[in-house]
Amino acid sequence: MTTLDGGTAPGIEAIRAFPKVELHVHVEACLSAERIEELAAEFGVPMLRPAESLFVYATLAEFLEVYEWWCDLLRTAEIAEQLAYDAAAQLRADGIIYAEVLCGPRYWPHLRREPLIEALAAGFERAYGDGHADCRLTPSISREQSAEWAMGLVEWLGTSGPSRVVGLGLDGNEELLGRTSPKFTEVYARAAELGLGRTAHAGESSGPEGVWDALEHLHLDRVDHGVRSIEDPALLEHLAEREITLNVTPTSNVITGLYPDVDHHAVGPLIEAGVPVTINSDDPKAMNVTLSGEFAEVSRSLGWTLLDVEAATRRAVDAAFCDRDQAADLHRQIDAHVETLEQGSLRKDHNP
Repeated sequence: MTTLDGGTAPGIEAIRAFPKVELHVHVEACLSAERIEELAAEFGVPMLRPAESLFVYATLAEFLEVYEWWCDLLRTAEIAEQLAYDAAAQLRADGIIYAEVLCGPRYWPHLRREPLIEALAAGFERAYGDGHADCRLTPSISREQSAEWAMGLVEWLGTSGPSRVVGLGLDGNEELLGRTSPKFTEVYARAAELGLGRTAHAGESSGPEGVWDALEHLHLDRVDHGVRSIEDPALLEHLAEREITLNVTPTSNVITGLYPDVDHHAVGPLIEAGVPVTINSDDPKAMNVTLSGEFAEVSRSLGWTLLDVEAATRRAVDAAFCDRDQAADLHRQIDAHVETLEQGSLRKDHNP
């Protein structure tokens, strides 16, 4: 019987059974290499690499290059709807009960943004009806897009978009495209007026100055990555005081060369500094990771028990863009699982 505080890192099955919440996962990266190969054959496109080596990268720039190649195969609303359904099923199989999933219309050149987002939302709705993870959408602007395009997206999301849309994101390689500028300040202000949560990728391919810029110009509720905040004590203090959550993705950062391994990742020092941190997979199929696997690696590295997994999961609930009633329901689901573990531990203690 697994207990909450067993004194050792929990096993993968105990972590998988724990009801988890994920806030930093990209729908386009929930596509398997086998499915990509099928789509390439369907559209008569030569494979960029053999399927078995498609998901091998050494840098963020290389990853994004391959990412854009396979996203070009996502050409119809039907493909989008099924991808969303399959992603929700994958997440639920890993014990995820709720996820806020990022999608980047810029990576779907064959579809207009409105039909794309509607198709993804429909896939998530169908999946939830079938008992899979409750997935919500956070569409993302890319840094190279115009403020006019972004404002059009936000106005549509806030007035006519699917109810499963809960937030607005921003992505793009800061090293190549530059750090966050005031270009999207009005866009993010309008998103807040329309009730959308605000997040952005920052502090991954840039240093702590990239996080400062994103906070200053976009007034974020949370930050995707943000790990290089660890290099600036003043920024750490700011994040802790304002309770701005960092949605970190340890294995992803290792694969793209930011850290040599999870043991050298900033996740532990960030938590020690009082910054709210959540654990996430980022790109599940594209990087061969799961949220349970991420928790297992972090637990091994930091000496976590299931109590720490619980704490990180509750931080994710508190940082989620869902309404209070749904957040309360997620906490109740965690409560029920914890109570079951505690009762099992008591039975074990009384029946040695």
